[in-house]
Amino acid sequence: MGRALRILIADDHDLLRDALVAFMQNEDGLETHTAADLEGACKLIDGDYTYDLVLLDYNMPGMNGLEGLKKVLAMNGVHRVALISGEADRSVAEAAMEQGAMGFIPKTLPAKSLVNAIKFMAMGEKYAPLDFMTAAPEENDNALLKKLTERETQVLRGLTEGKSNKEIARDLDLSEPTVKLHVKTLYKKLNVANRTQAALVARDAGAF
Repeated sequence: MGRALRILIADDHDLLRDALVAFMQNEDGLETHTAADLEGACKLIDGDYTYDLVLLDYNMPGMNGLEGLKKVLAMNGVHRVALISGEADRSVAEAAMEQGAMGFIPKTLPAKSLVNAIKFMAMGEKYAPLDFMTAAPEENDNALLKKLTERETQVLRGLTEGKSNKEIARDLDLSEPTVKLHVKTLYKKLNVANRTQAALVARDAGAF
């Protein structure tokens, strides 16, 4: 066996990060480093180590959606980057793979599959869970969301996360005016006057 596969896990959720590291340490031939945000990850990548795989949390500080992925992919010596996310959907996974990500791991994946996926990607195999990539969009039983189109639902999710129109536009790969239009329609459909009210209505309805 050559040197250990070196993995960098960048995620702002301490619990998940620690759990992943614990799983990885049980495996032979894996060495794990961690960061809590994009800046920390970039510092480590610029440091003394070469990583076989950099695993980035899609929603951690500094990522700005797929911008963070682009940034890391462009760094010297980094060839394999993958995304992990609890919230991103199939369109994000597809866009990430198109940009050159090695793969996409939903946080719902069982621990054993997660570790295997990380090993595959560190060895140069692309990975995305087939059932996730081929799943039909979930039928949402939420009464509020049934009134909305898929795009309006995505915009509303952004509002509940406190994102600006600019951030929502970037996340969904839309223009700002388009997002503004969706926001306007949302206000009408939800019978609210501003973002805060829209977010509150969505939360009260258990939409997300």
